[in-house]
Amino acid sequence: MAAAALVLLVASPLAAREPGQASQWLERLGPALNMTSYRGVFVYARGDRVHSMRIAHRFVDGMVHERLVLQDGGDGEIVRKGMNVVCVLPQQGEVRLDQVIPSGPFAEAYANELVPVSRWYKAELVGEDRVAGYDSVIIALTAKDPHRYNHRLWLEKTSGLLVKSHVGESGGKVLENFQFTSLEITDDLAESEFEIQTKGREVTHNLDDVPAPQPVQSSVMNGWDLGWRPPGFVPAAAPRTGPGRAVAFSDGVAAFSVFVELEGAVRMPVGASRIGATTVYMRELDAGNTRFLVTVVGEVPPTTARKVAESVRVDDALALHSDDS
Repeated sequence: MAAAALVLLVASPLAAREPGQASQWLERLGPALNMTSYRGVFVYARGDRVHSMRIAHRFVDGMVHERLVLQDGGDGEIVRKGMNVVCVLPQQGEVRLDQVIPSGPFAEAYANELVPVSRWYKAELVGEDRVAGYDSVIIALTAKDPHRYNHRLWLEKTSGLLVKSHVGESGGKVLENFQFTSLEITDDLAESEFEIQTKGREVTHNLDDVPAPQPVQSSVMNGWDLGWRPPGFVPAAAPRTGPGRAVAFSDGVAAFSVFVELEGAVRMPVGASRIGATTVYMRELDAGNTRFLVTVVGEVPPTTARKVAESVRVDDALALHSDDS
């Protein structure tokens, strides 16, 4: 991000309606997620599932320091210092350390600038609000086609930090929301706030040891391809393992992944399921004498996920099969 993106923007009532101002606020969002220091508690709701987490976050000497503590459903916590992540596993549930731990809520979703957001969403500053005691501006991202959801973002005025968000359908129904219930934006964070305080089985993970996802330059995914994908969703990353088997696609705001794998001995249920704004669509695909399972997972409507899944074609079943032998 350019340094100018960090300059405080003061929007007048008239300027707040100008599309250019909305774009300037969006430019501040990515840096703010990493570089703002704060402590607080946020709630994340997907469908009928609600989770609460306490967070302390700071940016020191170019590194993110962060501690996340579960507030319900267990007593696990995650501490990140730079590329080193330590997770204390809860007695129940599962924490997957093969995924890159995001730097604060939704950091990965809005930090990437793969394509101009304005091509696929209408961005508007639609008002002001107070969230967790902080004055905020509200940005509406309205999808320009039925293949993606609408987003509404609340950004704290001084820092640009995301303090609340909604993901919803065109009719206005909110499918997923995030909000700080308490927040203190401050540089006065003690070292003790980033030390593990929960007793339990610790798992250490260094993100430097995980090969970075490789950029994908073609729609052909080493043995399979997509006949259709929503306009604006470009290949963002290949998998860390299993070359060509899974590819992530993003439009700069939302993302979905496509997995193509040999069907296992246990038959999986096919069709669509949805938790909040996240859709999982599975289908079986026969190629020669081999049966594959195609799975599309992401923050897209079920009709979009289904159309993507049904467009998958396996070009070389023998090549894919030989990788597993």
